[in-house]
Order: sequence, then C-alpha cells, then structure tokens
Amino acid sequence: MRLIFTLFFILSFFGVQAQSSISGKLNDNNSKAVPFANVALYNSLDSSLVKVETTDENGSFLIKNIQAGKYFLKATFVGLPDLVKENLELNNGEIKKLDILTFKSQAEELLEFNVTAERAMVEVKPDRTIFNVEGTINSVGSDAISLLRKAPAVTVDNNDNINVLGRSGVKVYIDGKVLPLSGDDLSNYLKNLSADQIDRIEIITNPGAKYEAEGNAGIIDIRLKKDKSLGTNGSISTTFTQGELTRYNVNASGNYRNKKMNIFGNVGYNVNDNFHNINFESFQNGLLLDEINNTQNNREIYNYRVGTDFFIHKNHTIGFLIGGRNVDGEEISFNQIAISDQQTATAIDSVLIARNEGESARIQNTYNLNYRFFSKKNNSVNIDLDYGKYENKNKRFQPNRYYNNVNEDILLSEVINNFDTPIDIDIYTAKIDHERNFRKGKLGIGTKYSRVETNNTFKAFDVVNDVSIIDNTRSNLFDYRENVYAGYITYAQPLSKKWNGSIGLRAEQTDATGDLTSFVPNLNEAPVILEYLSWFPSAGLVWKYKPKHSFSANYGRRINRPDYNVLNPFRTQLSELSIGKGNPFLNPEIVNNYELGYTLAYKYNFKVAYSRTDDKITRLIGPDDTDPRAGFISWDNLATEEVISANASLPFEVKKWWNVFLNLSTSYIDNQADYGNGEVVDVQVFSYTLYHQQTFTLPKGFKAEISGIYSGPGVWGGVFEYEANWSLGVGLQRAFLKKKLNVRLKVDNIFNQIGWKGVSEFNGLQSFGNGRWDSRYVSISLSYNFGNQNVKSRKRKTGIDSESKRVG
Repeated sequence: MRLIFTLFFILSFFGVQAQSSISGKLNDNNSKAVPFANVALYNSLDSSLVKVETTDENGSFLIKNIQAGKYFLKATFVGLPDLVKENLELNNGEIKKLDILTFKSQAEELLEFNVTAERAMVEVKPDRTIFNVEGTINSVGSDAISLLRKAPAVTVDNNDNINVLGRSGVKVYIDGKVLPLSGDDLSNYLKNLSADQIDRIEIITNPGAKYEAEGNAGIIDIRLKKDKSLGTNGSISTTFTQGELTRYNVNASGNYRNKKMNIFGNVGYNVNDNFHNINFESFQNGLLLDEINNTQNNREIYNYRVGTDFFIHKNHTIGFLIGGRNVDGEEISFNQIAISDQQTATAIDSVLIARNEGESARIQNTYNLNYRFFSKKNNSVNIDLDYGKYENKNKRFQPNRYYNNVNEDILLSEVINNFDTPIDIDIYTAKIDHERNFRKGKLGIGTKYSRVETNNTFKAFDVVNDVSIIDNTRSNLFDYRENVYAGYITYAQPLSKKWNGSIGLRAEQTDATGDLTSFVPNLNEAPVILEYLSWFPSAGLVWKYKPKHSFSANYGRRINRPDYNVLNPFRTQLSELSIGKGNPFLNPEIVNNYELGYTLAYKYNFKVAYSRTDDKITRLIGPDDTDPRAGFISWDNLATEEVISANASLPFEVKKWWNVFLNLSTSYIDNQADYGNGEVVDVQVFSYTLYHQQTFTLPKGFKAEISGIYSGPGVWGGVFEYEANWSLGVGLQRAFLKKKLNVRLKVDNIFNQIGWKGVSEFNGLQSFGNGRWDSRYVSISLSYNFGNQNVKSRKRKTGIDSESKRVG
C-alpha cells in the first residue's frame, strides 16, 4: 500500500512544457510602480483561475506556460481597487507584452464583473500560512480537528493536542478571537465544528507583539464563512458521512449587503457519532495490566451566528456579532483491565470492568461590539468589546466491578460511583489597536484587558442499593480567576530598497487566583496565587535579494499559562485504576522562538526554526502512589524542551489541468527533566510529516482530488514515543445549474492506516499502546448558492467589514 502512496508523489514531478506567455507592468494612478501585487489570469469561457503570479519590485510580471485561448486578467493590491484587463487572446507560442496597466484611484467606480476564481489550497504569506477549506473536497464530511491533521506544519496527537512545527502550546482562535477552551473542552469543540462552516485556517507560527503572547507554538485562527457580495446572497448545504458510524449536518447561511450596511448570519444542525478505541499493555510494580478502553460519543449540535456591519462613513464601521452553540451528547465507554503477575502473565488474578455512561450539555454564547476607522493614509483605529459565556454540564455513571476472568463468571467485588462535574466560564475582554504612518514606516500601539472566571464543581457519589450518597471527602469546588493587563508597541519600515525590518514589544501583567474549597473543611488547601509581569519582544527582518528570492528572519518570545484544566487538583477517573489529577503548583512556560525563511519565485516557501521552552508543561503517566495496580496521569513542568524544525511548502503546476501541493515538516525534539527519586525524562525523537494533494480538472466540468499524509515517528507530551502512520483519500466534485449547485464525493483513509501506536516509560511504568477512531468514511455533500454570489462590491469606499479585521 505504501508503494501506491509513493507513486502519487513521483507522478507529481513529470514535465512541464513551454507554451505562450503574457508580461506587463502595473502602476498606480500616480504612475509609480506597484511591487508585489497579485496578478491572476482567468479563462474567459468559465472564469476559472489559470495561474497567479506576483509583480517584482519594479511592478513587472510574467505569466508563462499558457495554452492558446481567450483570457482576462485581474490584478489586486492592498489599498487599491481591483484592476481588470479583458479580451486577451493568445495564439500558440505567442509572447504577448501588454501596455502599462494603471490602477484607478480609491474613489473611482469599478465596473461590475463576475469572477468565480478558485483559491489555492495553501497560501503562504509573510506572516502566516493559509489552509483554504471552502470550495475544496477537504470541506466534505470532516471536522475542524480532522482538517488540522492535514494542515501544513500541524500535527495532532492521540489526545487531540495540537502541535505546530513540533511545538506544543498552540492558541486556537475563531474569527480572530481567542477560543477560551483547552484540553478535552477544546477537542470536543473542534470535533463538533463541521468543515462545511469553515472558510480557511490561518497558521501563524511566530506572532508579533500585536497578538496575545499566550501560545508557545503560535496561533491557529479558524475563519468561518462570511459572504461579502452585494445584494442578497446565501447558501444551503448538507453532508452525509458513513463510516463505521453515521454523521450528517445541515447548514444555511445568508447575507444582505448594500453601501450602508451588511447583515450576515448562519445556522446549523449536526449529528456527530464517533468512537475512539484505545488499548494499553502496562508493566508496573511487578504487575501486567492489559487494558481495553472503547468509547463512543453521540452528539447533537445546534449553532448560530448573526452580525451586522454599519458603514456609517466610508472610513468608519460599527459592527456587532452574536454567536451560539448548543451541544447535547452522551458517551458510552467500556473499560476493561486484566491484572496478572508479570512472571505468570497468562494466569489472570482479576479483571476490572467499568461500563461508563455519561451525558453532557454545552451551551456557548459570545457577543462582540466593534468599531473600526480606516483612513486613505492607512491610519486605523480598532476597538473591540467582548463577552463570552461557556456552560458545561457533565454527569457520569461508573460501576467498577471486579471479576475472576474476562468472561465475568464470578463477581469478586464492586464499587459504583456517580460524578457530577459542571464547569461555568465567563470571559470579558476590551482592547484598542491603533496603527498610523510614522516617518517612513508604520507604527502600532494597543492595549487589552481580559478577565476569565471559571467555576468548577466536582461531586462524587457512592451508589449503594441504587441510592446515590455524596462522598464529601472527594467532592470540592475549584474557582479560578485570571486578569491579564497588556500593552504593546510595534514599528515596521523599509530599511532600503531590499531590506525591511520590524520590531515589537508587549508587556502582560498576570494576576490569577485559584481557590480550592472541599466539602470537608479540614481538607481545604491554600489558594493558588499567581502574580507576574512578563515582557515579550519580537523582531523581523526581510531581505529581497532578487525579485524571485526573498529571505526572512524572525524572533519572538511567548508564554503558555497553566489553565483551569491542568491546575484543578480534582481526582478524576476513567475507572478505579485509571486516575488523573491536576497540579495547582504549575509554573507558566516560556518559549523563545527563532525562525529563518526563504521564498523562491513568490510561491516555494522554506522555513527552519529553533525553540527552547523552559518549565515546559507536560502530561506524565506513572504508577499511583497508593495502589500498585493503578496508573496515574498528572501534569508537571519539564526542565526544558528544545525543538529544531524545518518546513517546506511546494506548489507545482504539472499541467494546466493538474496541480500539486506538497508540504514537508520535520522536527527534532529533546525533552529533559529530573524530578528526583529516579523520576527522569530524557527523550530525543526525530519526527517528520509529509502532506500531499493533487487536483485534476477533468472534462465535463468534473474536478478530482487525491490527498494523503504520512506522519513519521515522534513524541507526544513528555514521554510517549509513537510510530509512523499514513492515510490516503480521493474526492470528486462537479457544479450544476450554472454553478449554483455543487456536488462533492469523498472517500478518506481508504487503506485504514491512520491511528497511533507507541510506548511510554516513566517512573517505573512502561506502557505499550495503540488506538484508532472512525477515520475511514465515505461522504457526499450538496450545496446550493443563491443570489449574486460572484459579484463583489463596486466601490471600495463603501466601508470595511469590522469582523474581518479583528485580531488577537
């Protein structure tokens, strides 16, 4: 099977033949050259995108290897209205040189035109990599966590922890807003966010001082769909997915836009059934524990989002945005642990079986008020006020029954528990950002205040004769309050014709308190108090060596604060022998990131990076101190983690009808810690991931995609070393009814090779594990668009979408 996978990569490099070409130069309305503008060539027959190039520092462009035909050209540049050159006809072998093309001024009318251009699947910008989802077969039958597994430079481990360039501690944003969830709460949110709702995913590996300093590995910003076309527009879509379980969703979105306002919104309904099966074989304290854990989740999700932008002046916009999500779910899990002596492994002493039943409800509501000013001189002011409320209700029934063997012939003993663990989170933020021209560059200043209030309740019950009796010794409350006061300053300017520089400094004062209140007063613990001021410098340098050769260097310092999930000292359990507990004495981890980049011909991008993290927060698995049979999951600060990584993003046009994208990420990870008493972490791992996607434009309006990912061995957390895995998927799509109806079909993980397998050794516990989930499936998606979907705003002076400009 791997030979099949490899052949797709080899096919990607077969020859490109020279054909016709178009060249020209772009000027602004003052007859000055416009460097680094995007120039796109479209087929006049169906408005499909043929090729995109970028002007050099003199404003010149050259589009090569074009077949004979009729085309039109569209040039775009930030702050200028789009330029369109129509009625371009090329003969075989013709070299066409255009007259100088001039952008109109900002206030001039633009002719209305229809463009149905297809975006590149991956776009690499100076400060971020963009993984486009809308309109690709990637958007079929998937969810946000599955998309992230395919995104450039991103890996997701067996516990759904997200890494970028081999670094953990990623901060997830939704539409430029921090998503205040972590751990299982974040994983569940992303699993319940269907790909049909996502426009693109932006990966920012080294954010500047304008962004929050939280997130060691940078930021992943998931941008949801929002139509910006004039008039009334909308779409209705549905997806049906069949794997081992069934999933489906229905989504509707719409907007009305004129020169004074834009009203937009969407609603969705999603049924998401999934499973995750895990097996562990653990050796500790002379015992062998053979564990099976099969979990099935059934969730029903309702979501909505509605907003309005008022263009009160050509330079002033006021907007509000309200979003909500309700998730009702149930979880059924089977946990079996067969216990035996290592010397007589086949002679089972006893078997613990826990058939857990859980139900959960998550209610999430967010509110945003935004004001934005943007002048002709590119000076801007952005003000955001936000409030978010997240209510998580969780109940679990857990019978722990010990039998003499796996056939459950004789019941030896039983302990039955109920758990009620609601979590309420309230988040308040206010921020102001200002940018203005200063001397020869751009100056930015801003400030932000955020407050997080988290109320955690943990109630443990003993069930005796079907009556639940609260166990006050194991029940408690954990309230966490965090205030962060931040301010920043940035400055960027050209240093010469070939050099550009930027610097920034951000300061954040953190005041946090965690109060643990036991139901038994003498078990109360002292509050956790965190107060510290942190400074976060950043710097960047770009050298445009030649028009098609650009080098960059970036540095940034970032922080990852322990959140309520890892600070909370509650003792949680999957069964009596699988236990977890937070650590209220964790320190924040600090990372210094260094990156070097090289861009060739405006599209081939290479990056190498080094990062060092002090007090790395990591998840450790070891034997329990009190029960020799039990495994214990805890959190602690590693002494250091060093990561050396590299990434290459390579788009190819093999033929006009055949495009290829390759992304290769590699990393070397060194984890070091010594906790005393023989508890040592000393792990070094080289890891790599290769992602590949080919797109074929076929006759009769069909489009096909082949995509695959191969992930080499690596390390999760501090000590779990995993083996390689891979996946291959295919898809087909076609548009009908004048491109208003799109039908997509996708088959993913055809050979069922995705999953995980590995080994962990720490503090006398050696575990061999493997797992899989419902990753092989067939999906079909239908979407229907109505209204003026392809007609963009005629005048750039009609205002700026506040929601699309919000950051950090």
